Amino acid sequence: PASAFIMSYLFPLFAILFWAGNVIVSKMAASAISPTAITFYRLILALAIMSLFTAVPAWRNRKTILRHWPKLALYGALSSALFQALSYRAAETTTATNMAILTALIPLLSMLLSVVILRDPLTLGMAAGGALSFLGLLYLVGQGDMLSVFQHGIHVGDGLMLLAAFSYALYGVLLRHWKVPVPAWQSTFVQSIFALLYMLPLYLQVPAAQAALDTKTIPLILYAGIFSSVLLSFLWIEGVHRLGPNRCSIFINLLPLFTALAAFVLLREQLHGYHLLGGAVTLAGVLLAQTVQRPLFGRGRAAGLAAGKV
Repeated sequence: PASAFIMSYLFPLFAILFWAGNVIVSKMAASAISPTAITFYRLILALAIMSLFTAVPAWRNRKTILRHWPKLALYGALSSALFQALSYRAAETTTATNMAILTALIPLLSMLLSVVILRDPLTLGMAAGGALSFLGLLYLVGQGDMLSVFQHGIHVGDGLMLLAAFSYALYGVLLRHWKVPVPAWQSTFVQSIFALLYMLPLYLQVPAAQAALDTKTIPLILYAGIFSSVLLSFLWIEGVHRLGPNRCSIFINLLPLFTALAAFVLLREQLHGYHLLGGAVTLAGVLLAQTVQRPLFGRGRAAGLAAGKV
């Protein structure tokens, strides 16, 4: 029914709302707790919740999981550990709005990586959208002066967030490349276990004062562990199941809008002209890449590239 189809759009929509909330939490956590500590705590909480309905099925499926553990270990490093830790570190030196705009590049980066790793054909949308997004990013991170990036370099926080986006894009492409035959929740559960193991030695080096659990940090950890890790994953997985990955990926373009509104209300962040123009141009490039699917070199050339023969 049409009503059920429309209701299906609520899954990725609320997932993006929770993702925007996670960006705000990352910014709040920057002055309250070590990035390593909150990443470690959120993984413990997420694993505790997921174990209630995933631990037994995962144990029953242990033969398949053990057969593919190196790939699951890499998935955990790229998504649950590296992406989150870099995001929290980036929040120390950049704005929530910038973080959201850079995160929204994930679909574009995924498509470009797919050309290299999966031999997908390079489309006109990818080429034009990539160039447009690059110009928008130069304007954004240069705060209105595109040449300042070449003169002074990229801001540390923006650079870390861009690296985080690249990490998550690579994660998504490898999911398609390897197609590990493990159900989504079990895969997420095992990935989180590996991520926790990666973060443990780093967590043990964090000074006690920077890993304190108190009235300021506990709500941030609860949101990160429950809403960002578990509920967001459920909503996104269900959205992809109902609508497909392409339709869901377009919702990521709403992340900067939701985040900017929340940052203005909760963090008192000011929106400047370079946020609006740079963000709009960047997101226009992402949307162009998502919608224009015509091969850049024509069918024959694209097929050759996809087969690795050109």
